[in-house]
Order: sequence, then structure tokens, then C-alpha cells
Amino acid sequence: MEKKTVSRDGTSLAYDVTGRGPVVVLVSGAMSTGGTVAPLAHRLADRCTAVVYDRRGRGESGDTAPYTVEREIEDLAAVAEAAGGDAALFGVSSGGALVLRAAAAGLPVRRVAVYEVPYADHLEGGAELHARYSEDLAQALGEDRRGDAVELFLRLTGLGEQTIQGARQSPMWAGMETVAPSLAYDNAVMGDGLLPRELLASVGVPVLSVAGGASPAWLPRAARDVAEAVPDGTYRELPGQTHMVEPEVLGPVLAEYFTQ
Repeated sequence: MEKKTVSRDGTSLAYDVTGRGPVVVLVSGAMSTGGTVAPLAHRLADRCTAVVYDRRGRGESGDTAPYTVEREIEDLAAVAEAAGGDAALFGVSSGGALVLRAAAAGLPVRRVAVYEVPYADHLEGGAELHARYSEDLAQALGEDRRGDAVELFLRLTGLGEQTIQGARQSPMWAGMETVAPSLAYDNAVMGDGLLPRELLASVGVPVLSVAGGASPAWLPRAARDVAEAVPDGTYRELPGQTHMVEPEVLGPVLAEYFTQ
């Protein structure tokens, strides 16, 4: 990350800017940094000023205790202002939940897009799974068992035990453990794991909710719920795409939306 700004509580935030046109801040999900959404930023750069940043507690950004969702919203405001203000927001997965909370809190943004925010209303046993994950995650992080915390998250995403144990032996594992404490941040952003209908009803800007046609059925259903819960929502489904959406497919959709 080439640039730095400072959030209201003094936390240093690292960010990059590419392209020209309307400002769009891209927000990554759990276990990721700004670099994760950088390929998407490059797909937007010919029509938008795309901004990626490391959320607090990961990458080159700092962190300040205690964590609150409100502080992450202040981080978003600081990055948007540093990039020139009058921004739109895009968030993927739990990053989308943060973007929706920021819009509902009155962050001055032009419009919002999200990709597959994993609200578990249509996942069988979703509320119970989320509650158990929250309890186990808090215990693992409280005992500084970062590897166990990463395993909990990977199981939550549906990875099998053999894949998880293989990941644990990979060179990437140390980096995953480094950002493991931020799993608690994404969990806080997700609330009880279910669609926050009352909160979404207060979003005062247009929202595009996108899902992949090849994702498990509960994710597109959740994405459609988001579009229906906000006052000005649109649902879009991308054939053949999964939760790991391809930037070359999503990029043109977002560029068209953000330049309207």
C-alpha cells in the first residue's frame, strides 16, 4: 500500500488508489486484505477511481482496542475522505455487511454495491451455526489459539477437514494466523448472522446486491433479500459465478452501476 490516512481514533490505515472517474472504495471480507480486491479495482480503473485499503488489524494498517463496528465505519469514512470524498462503496461477503452498516449509519456515500453478504436466514440451521461459531471463536481467540480460530472460520465456509489440514501445512498458514484476530471483527459486523431488516430499511442510497449463479442456493437467496429489504435495491445474478467471483465478470457490472 502506497498511501496512509488516520481514522478518528488514531488508527493508521493503508490504502491504494488506481484509475480515474467516480470514487469507489472496495471493502474486503474476512481473512483478507486490500490486496484481495486489488484485481477487481484494476477492472474498474478505466471508468472509476478505485480505492482499496487494509481494514484495521490486517495488512499494513494498524489497530486500536477496543474494537467496535462504529470504528470500522469511521475507518471507511477516513479512507473515502482521503481519496477525495463523494464516494460509492462496494463490499464483498462480510465486507458487504460493513458497507451496508455504514450506509445505514448515514455515511455520506452516493451508492452501494455488495456481493453475497452471507446472511444465514436460508442456510439450514444457520442461526445455530453462527451462534456456535461465535462462542467457539471468542474462546479460541481469548486463549490466543489463532490456528484454531482460522480452522473454525474455514469450517464455517464449508471446507472439508482434509482441505483444512492441508492448508495448515501450507506456507500461507502463518499469514492466516496473523490476521486471525480480525475474524472477531467480521463476526461483529455480521451481528447474529441473520438479515438485519430494520437496519437495511434505513439505508437511504441505491443498493445493488449481486450473487453468483453457481453459489450454494442460500447465498443468492440472501442477496435477493438484501435487495428487497432496502428502500432502493436491485438484485443481479452472475451465471456461473461462485462466492470467489471472477473480477473480469464482476468488474464491468460494477463499473456500469457506479458510473450511472
